[in-house]
Amino acid sequence: MLISTKGRYALRVMIDLAKRNDGSLIRLSDIANREIISEKYLESIMALLSRAGLVDAVRGNGGGYRLNRDPKDYNADEILQLTEASLAPVSCLETDHNVCSQKSICKTLPMWDELDALIHEYLQRVSLQDLLDGTAPDHHSFH
Repeated sequence: MLISTKGRYALRVMIDLAKRNDGSLIRLSDIANREIISEKYLESIMALLSRAGLVDAVRGNGGGYRLNRDPKDYNADEILQLTEASLAPVSCLETDHNVCSQKSICKTLPMWDELDALIHEYLQRVSLQDLLDGTAPDHHSFH
């Protein structure tokens, strides 16, 4: 699993919006300047976030973007699921139906299944508020 630039930027943008979560609209150019992301690339990320209903988007003069939930009600998994083709640690787990011809005899599949579950469980526990506060759960608090 390797998180793409788009995934990393999506998290950064959501944190940027969370810092300014007072209901006002934040201009794309302001986010781009603060996060040092090209406006064109940022537009594609914001379109993904907007289509998925994670942010409100208002076009036109005075328009911009804002969160539509409290930062504690977002998690890293839902954001990364939008930008990443897969978060699976191995290719045979990239789709809902494992079509590997060796799956019935694979001695490593249970390990990969567990790792995949742990990845999602952890990312679901990391809220946008945690990222904003720098208090993401550590692996010791994780069962």
